[in-house]
Amino acid sequence: MTETPELKAPVPGRLSAIRFEPLTRSIGAELFGVNLGEVTRDDTLFAELKALLLEYKVLFLRDQDISRTEHVAFARRFGELEDHPVAGSAPDHPGLVRIYKDLDSPAEHYENAYHCDATWREKPPMGCVLRCVETPEVGGDTIWVNMVEAYAKLPDHIKTRIDGLLAKHSIEATFGAAMPTEQRHQLRKRFPDAEHPVVRIHPETEEKVLFVNGYTTHFVNFHTPENVRFGIDYAPGGSNLLNYLISQASIPEYQVRWRWTRDSVAIWDNRSTQHYAVQDYWPSVRKMERAGIIGDRPF
Repeated sequence: MTETPELKAPVPGRLSAIRFEPLTRSIGAELFGVNLGEVTRDDTLFAELKALLLEYKVLFLRDQDISRTEHVAFARRFGELEDHPVAGSAPDHPGLVRIYKDLDSPAEHYENAYHCDATWREKPPMGCVLRCVETPEVGGDTIWVNMVEAYAKLPDHIKTRIDGLLAKHSIEATFGAAMPTEQRHQLRKRFPDAEHPVVRIHPETEEKVLFVNGYTTHFVNFHTPENVRFGIDYAPGGSNLLNYLISQASIPEYQVRWRWTRDSVAIWDNRSTQHYAVQDYWPSVRKMERAGIIGDRPF
């Protein structure tokens, strides 16, 4: 028989009674006895949930038998929702992206790489609310990574070296790579490569975040006399440094891994995390629906 987890009481000074259990020392907490439809209508509950999100960076709930309308309404408590230029939204629910994977899905793989959603935008999403509609019996987990911790644990000489660096993030080099040339060029015209700091400051917690991921292509201000003696210091020197930084997301000590069940939900802070959707479930089907919340310009 499975033992009931010892649930944490609300943090002192908070008024709500949300019960939760941290899932790792670094990131993630599961909430219990919470219905997101109720949270949407209750300012106190929402404030408590948002505070927990800032603290644990990704929150998980099970048995959320809510409608698409309720899903969208809850996500909108954080801010306005964004569409996706490639995946598109559910016809009757703008901003609710359907991520349906089966054997007839396109061959492209975007989810099974460590990434921060839509950093190719000038203003990447603040966060996302992802609900499981259908899940395989085995496989299909998702991993989230604490990129605040990833930055904090970098060696001091690396922190010094990347201070002030900027990098490009590209939809053309990722989603566009599988498109015909003209379509890819049109995508780039609509969404030119975005330029973001390699270390961003979280606008609410003021934490430093390592902000490079699978959408990042190159540094834009690395080729300086301080960094480059000979050409090889820039290429592959800069690329090697970028690959090293991107690889930090794969360190298990910074991660939490979630096993999906139908009607389970993940809410994550896209500013301070990355995630990886494990595609190990063929020929089974995995269907998810995601509401992405418009964010701000990283600084």
